[in-house]
Amino acid sequence: MAQRTYLPKENEIEKNRKWHFIDATDQVLGRLSTKIVNLLMGKHKKEFTPHMDCGDFVVVTNSDKIKITGNKAEDKFYFRHSGYANGAKVIPYKRQMENDSTKVIYLAVRRMLDDNRLRDKRLKRLKIYKADQKDFFVKK
Repeated sequence: MAQRTYLPKENEIEKNRKWHFIDATDQVLGRLSTKIVNLLMGKHKKEFTPHMDCGDFVVVTNSDKIKITGNKAEDKFYFRHSGYANGAKVIPYKRQMENDSTKVIYLAVRRMLDDNRLRDKRLKRLKIYKADQKDFFVKK
């Protein structure tokens, strides 16, 4: 008896996408980002297929209140290069958290995802906010 592999249809995947709301208050950066990556990739679903984008939407709030373990607050830095001579930029973790804490979570998640054609599609379903979720729905 031959085994049959089930492949979900593209419209089935779109209909079954769910929204996950995560509060980043007092959560460790690495553990939180692995949880987010698994939700974006759809690894928690029984119909997970590595070559298809079957993940869910993820909304992360309170990115300012994320924690980091050990001495990483002093030792960790973010490096980028413009491509020109002397174009290296090194930003310490503390300054990056002051400037834009959403970028810290975004970069952690982006670097955990595979570098392939699906990464940008998956990252479009990630929404990160500094403030609490309730602040967005208050009527004035």
